[in-house]
Amino acid sequence: MMIDLLYLIAAVCFILALKGLSSPESATSGNFTGIVGMVFACLAAYLSTDLSNMPLTLLAICIGGSIGVYIARSLSMTALPEMVAGFHSLVGMAAVLVAFAAYYAPNVFNIMGNYNQIYKSSLIEMGLGVAIGAITFSGSLIAFAKLHEIYKGNNVPKELNIFLGSSIVCLLIYFVLVNSQCAFWILTVLSFILGATLIMPIGGADMPVVVSMLNSYSGWAASGIGFTLHNDLLIITGALVGASGAILSYIMCKGMNRSLFNVIFPSGDDTYGTAKSTAQVRPYKQGSPEDAAFILKNAKSVIVVPGYGMATSQAQHALKEMGDILKKNGTTVRYAIHPVAGRMPGHMNVLLAEANVPYEDVFELDEINRDFATCDVAYVIGANDVTNPAAKNDPSSSIYGMPIFEVDKAKIVLFLKRSMGTGYAGVDNELFYSQNTMMLLGDAKKTTESIVKAM
Repeated sequence: MMIDLLYLIAAVCFILALKGLSSPESATSGNFTGIVGMVFACLAAYLSTDLSNMPLTLLAICIGGSIGVYIARSLSMTALPEMVAGFHSLVGMAAVLVAFAAYYAPNVFNIMGNYNQIYKSSLIEMGLGVAIGAITFSGSLIAFAKLHEIYKGNNVPKELNIFLGSSIVCLLIYFVLVNSQCAFWILTVLSFILGATLIMPIGGADMPVVVSMLNSYSGWAASGIGFTLHNDLLIITGALVGASGAILSYIMCKGMNRSLFNVIFPSGDDTYGTAKSTAQVRPYKQGSPEDAAFILKNAKSVIVVPGYGMATSQAQHALKEMGDILKKNGTTVRYAIHPVAGRMPGHMNVLLAEANVPYEDVFELDEINRDFATCDVAYVIGANDVTNPAAKNDPSSSIYGMPIFEVDKAKIVLFLKRSMGTGYAGVDNELFYSQNTMMLLGDAKKTTESIVKAM
C-alpha cells in the first residue's frame, strides 16, 4: 500500500513537472517538482527491492551518480544537445537489456503461464521493448556523433529503411506466435541496424526534430520496460515522455513546414550531403564593432535573433549586457526564437535564461515576425538557416518552405558570423549580400564584447 502511494505521488509530480517545463517562467519549479517525484520513485523502488541485493544496487547508484555528476559539472552548454542524445541511448539499451533478462529468466519476472510457457502478452512487451530500445540506442548514437560533428552521415536508400521496418514488424509477429529464440535475436539485430540507418541520411537542419523524436522513442522504450517489470510508474512516466516527445516533434515539423515522414525518410536535397553548397564569392558589406555600436546607439528598436553561433561562442552574457545598455538609452530590445534554432528544442531559450534575459523580452516566430518590417536593427548572432531568404524564394533549396524570420525587412541587419561559410543545412544565405546587411565576421562573443566596449 505504501509503495503504491509513493508511486502515485511520483506520477503526479512528473505530470506537474511536464506542465511546469512547458513555460520559461515555471521551468525552474517544474524541474524541482520532477526531482521531488524522482526521489519518491527511488524510495518506492528501494522499499520493493530484495534487501539482499541492496549492496549491488547502492554500488550501481554510486557509479552512475558519479558519472552523472562528472558530466553535469564538465559539460558546456554547447554540448547539451549531444548529451541529451547520449542519455536517450542509455534508456534504449536499458530496454533491450531488460527484455533479454525477462526472456531468459522469465521466472524472476513472474511472466510464466500454464505449461511453463511465457505469456503471449509478455512476448509482445518484450518484442516491442527490444525493437524500440534497439532503434533508440543506435539512432541516438548516430545523432550524438552528428551533433558532435565527428560523423557527417551517409545517404541511405529510403527503400532499405522501409524493408528493415517491414521485416521487424513481421519478425515481431512471428516471435509472438511461435516464441522463437532465433527470431528474437534477428529482431534485435535488425532494430539496431534500422536505428542507425534511419538517422544517417537526415540533414543537419532537421537534427532538432531528430533529438525530439528520439526523446519520444526513449519514452516508449521506458514504458515497455514498465510492462515487463510490472511497474506502473515506469509505464506512466514512459508514456508521458513518449507522448510529449511526439507532440514536440510535431510542433518542430510544423515550425519547419514539413511532415514528420519527410524528416524521417529524406530524399534528394533533404539528405545529409546533397544540400551542401559552398558560399559564393560575391561582394558583401563588412563592418567593425565600432560601426555596429554607432548604429545600435541610434536605433529605437532592436530585435536580436540568436542561433547556434551564439551557443558555440557562449555570447549570451555579452548579449545581455549589450541589451541592458541599449534599454538604458531608451531602445526597445526583444529576442526572437525560432522553433528549430540551435541543435535541440529550446536550445536558445536555455542559453538566454542562463544569462537572465527577461522572459517577457523573448518572443516566438509567430509573435514577432511581422515586427521586423518596422524595427531599426536586426541583430543576428549565428542564426544562419532560420534567416535564409532561400526558404521563401528558392524552390530548389533543401530548406524551401521552412518558415523563417524576415530579418531582411529590417532597416539594417547586423549579422555576426565566424566566416562567410554556409550554415548547418549547407545552403548559402542571400542575406549576406543584401544592401542593408553589414557582416561582422569573427567570434560572436568577442565581437559583442567589443560592441559593448565601444558603446
